Amino acid sequence: MLRRLALALASASMLAAGLNGGACAQGLFGSPPPKASSGDNAPADDTSPPAATPAPESKPAEPAPAAPALPGSPTAVVKPFYEHLGLELDPAQRKNFIDPAKSVLDKSDALRASGQGECLDPNMALDNADYDKLAIDKSLRTIEAIHGDEAKVVVAFVAAGNKHRLEWKLKKVGGDWKIADLLSVTGEWALSQYQCE
Repeated sequence: MLRRLALALASASMLAAGLNGGACAQGLFGSPPPKASSGDNAPADDTSPPAATPAPESKPAEPAPAAPALPGSPTAVVKPFYEHLGLELDPAQRKNFIDPAKSVLDKSDALRASGQGECLDPNMALDNADYDKLAIDKSLRTIEAIHGDEAKVVVAFVAAGNKHRLEWKLKKVGGDWKIADLLSVTGEWALSQYQCE
């Protein structure tokens, strides 16, 4: 009974976090969950279970295809930055940002226009990594969490054999989701910490 309760709580917490099977299979969002039996065939007394026969070796299952982002969702706001790399530096995209991210991007634009150089890497959405777009598209996974007027979209992917994880922080402004910050969990940087002056 205790084992079933523990499994139920673990399942509920995974659902609450929004984890999907493909992401867990990839191991991109952390360690995969431990394999556990359903508990329905657990022994009723203290006798040990029969010896398990090893499962036949097979190749890992392909990750589930990414679910389409719902229109107007935080994920739908973030998705274009992975479809058109470098989009975060396009001044026409400032409508999708609010401070502190917008302020840093505006200062970067001013610095570039002055001819004094660049402040931001052109592929921040990819954690400033060298990349193969096809490989990233194949490994890209997202998790969205909404808490009132704030949301977080965690994006994980593999670039050049290295796992990367970024966190997009959004706020609802006038009914629309706007990007407030971009953080690299892997690279330990945040857009809001850049000083583009």
